[in-house]
Amino acid sequence: MSRVLKKPAAVRDLIANGRHIAKDSLSAAERFLDAAERTFAELARHPHMGRERHFQRRPGLRSWHVDGFDNYLIFYRPIANGVEIYRVLHGARDLRRLLTRRPKRGT
Repeated sequence: MSRVLKKPAAVRDLIANGRHIAKDSLSAAERFLDAAERTFAELARHPHMGRERHFQRRPGLRSWHVDGFDNYLIFYRPIANGVEIYRVLHGARDLRRLLTRRPKRGT
């Protein structure tokens, strides 16, 4: 069975992105959250389908878009029997800054 482990930062990202989308459409926010979970499950089954990314302090990180929400990127690392989700970020954000700063404890 494939497993999906979400870091606390990824959970915070999902909540923040969902709230942001809900400002315009509650149903779109619900679709986003459902699509993110479906995409996580797909990544867990096929952990190497995402693009390799090279960020300082984040070796082995890969990215893939949320299905149907191509501007939102999932940053994850393959693990035994699945994936560990690090962040879920809008592609227009400063990804290098967000992914290379020193991680907070538990993220």
